[in-house]
Amino acid sequence: MSANLSPLAGHPATEAPLIDVGALIDAYYALKPDPAAAVQRVAFGTSGHRGSSFDASFNESHVLAITQAICESRHERGIDGPLFIGIDTHALSSPAFESALEVLAANGVETMVSQDGEYTPTPALSQAILAYNRGRERGFADGIVVTPSHNPPGDGGFKYNPPNGGPADTHLTSSIEKRANALIADGLRDVSRVPFAQARKAATTHEYDFLGRYVDGLADVLDFEAIRAAAPRLAVDPLGGAGVHYWTRIAERHRIPLDVLNERVDPTFAFMTLDWDGRVRMDPSSRFAMRGLIGLKDRYDVAFACDTDHDRHGIVARSGGLMLANHYLTAMADYLLRNRPQWRADAGIGKTAVSSALIDRVAARLGRRLYETPVGFKWFVDGLADGSLGFGCEESAGASFLCRDGRAWSTDKDGIAAALLSAEITARSGRDPGEYYARIAAELGVSYASRIDAPATPEQKKRLSKLSPAEVRSDSLAGEKIQAVLDRAPGNDATIGGIKVVAANGWFAARPSGTENIYKIYAESFRDEAHLAELLHEAQGMVDEALRSS
Repeated sequence: MSANLSPLAGHPATEAPLIDVGALIDAYYALKPDPAAAVQRVAFGTSGHRGSSFDASFNESHVLAITQAICESRHERGIDGPLFIGIDTHALSSPAFESALEVLAANGVETMVSQDGEYTPTPALSQAILAYNRGRERGFADGIVVTPSHNPPGDGGFKYNPPNGGPADTHLTSSIEKRANALIADGLRDVSRVPFAQARKAATTHEYDFLGRYVDGLADVLDFEAIRAAAPRLAVDPLGGAGVHYWTRIAERHRIPLDVLNERVDPTFAFMTLDWDGRVRMDPSSRFAMRGLIGLKDRYDVAFACDTDHDRHGIVARSGGLMLANHYLTAMADYLLRNRPQWRADAGIGKTAVSSALIDRVAARLGRRLYETPVGFKWFVDGLADGSLGFGCEESAGASFLCRDGRAWSTDKDGIAAALLSAEITARSGRDPGEYYARIAAELGVSYASRIDAPATPEQKKRLSKLSPAEVRSDSLAGEKIQAVLDRAPGNDATIGGIKVVAANGWFAARPSGTENIYKIYAESFRDEAHLAELLHEAQGMVDEALRSS
């Protein structure tokens, strides 16, 4: 939900102005960032640097500088294996790829690019890094994904995955960010670069079959035999994203009944429906962006979609339509921990502080460790890599889990595997994911949850990120005694970049977005909708007061 819902929410994207792709790409090359302007500097959020060329926040200078900083960082850390690089279908991704390859080739980095220019989902790149590095003691690989995830079509994004295959940690991204900004401030004089045609033909540039390797490897992750035997009616909408050509290959390779509803690639994403704010956003957890697929729920047992880099998922169940992200994550956690006997007996569940507390109850019932962290999938990478976490998830419909034998699969979010798991759940349990979740809720408590998104300036976001427990002066929340006020996550004591207030039957958390100029308030009640509304109202009041004082 949103504090400022647009009257165009859910309408066809063609009812709003579409991006001018030519002008966007021209601005990528023509506009130069001002190092003195904070909004034009390199800034790594929870998933890399993002921005728009129109705002001089994602331009050629940024990509050249970040790539050079990554090359220097690799050298300093002794990373001398190949670097895998992939792109999504955003308009700025192709020119950014070209800029990056020019720098990588000039620096002599062995670079693996997608075979035949195919788009590359984030999980396919993570899986490639892990597969290459498995069993090695030296010559490790790492990677770059050129994507702003589900952000609007005018945005570009650039993120780095080190040899562990997952998102880089804050220490590493901070050093890359600092060096990149220094390079920009110095006029890019220390950036090594060759023309793209030369870089593409360089002896260090090699093609890699991300698609084939990923699709084949899925047999280690999911029970396709059960899906084939039950033959549920399945459909997918790739939302014009990086996995657009993966789904047909998955259906053919693993012989499952899957209708691929849309294989169109259009950098304006004109086939979408508009999100809550009237903007185009490829968010598979949004009921506005997913309106087309929701309308088909009666034709399929389960249908699903992924965002532009395919690291997030959205599930439409026959029984109830689009599932709330937290509901499906809860179902995933319960199902996986019950149906993966080869995983370590102590394999736990990782979740962010703003994910459903019902996941806590699932973990407790199954006798598994719960690892609660701040927002950011980077916190789950080590646990997935060593098998101490079987499953990690974020409220924003991002999750990954181990191979069936307990090996790491993708240490970044994997929307493809998460979506396909909904078919396995349906096949093996005889209930679609909505029905599977409903049974958990009946046993452990019905959850009522929502999220408010509202505009915020960079200054307001900074103020909210530093809100402290001492600034919460009330001792009650929606009529219940406050049990805890947290600015650090229980699992690892890392700052959550906001605040979480917990009572017996409900909680709320407030934090700024790491990728857009909005802030988010999450709330969950185990009583009813009226109690949820009260939680949100009180939370909004606290946030408004904090922002007014900024």
